[in-house]
Amino acid sequence: MLARLYQRPKNAMQSGRAKTGQWLLEIERDEPQHADPLTGWPGSGATQTQVQLRFPTREAALAYAEAQGLIVEIVPLGPVRLKLQAYADNFR
Repeated sequence: MLARLYQRPKNAMQSGRAKTGQWLLEIERDEPQHADPLTGWPGSGATQTQVQLRFPTREAALAYAEAQGLIVEIVPLGPVRLKLQAYADNFR
């Protein structure tokens, strides 16, 4: 099975950096979703895609994935772009 490993990004709606050091492991969907005949909602029999595992370090996540026989794709965290400006720039 394929899995994605990435580091949680900073929340854009808050200034704090809580939980940004965690690594998340998500298992990729191996079968397509299909519409339920009664409700029309999309679904599939793959329940492991609903689980998101959190690890304190990248090495711990890779060790778990190796023990479970998962093929891991590591998604790098995007670059942090800071827009530095003074408060006075709002009035120019």
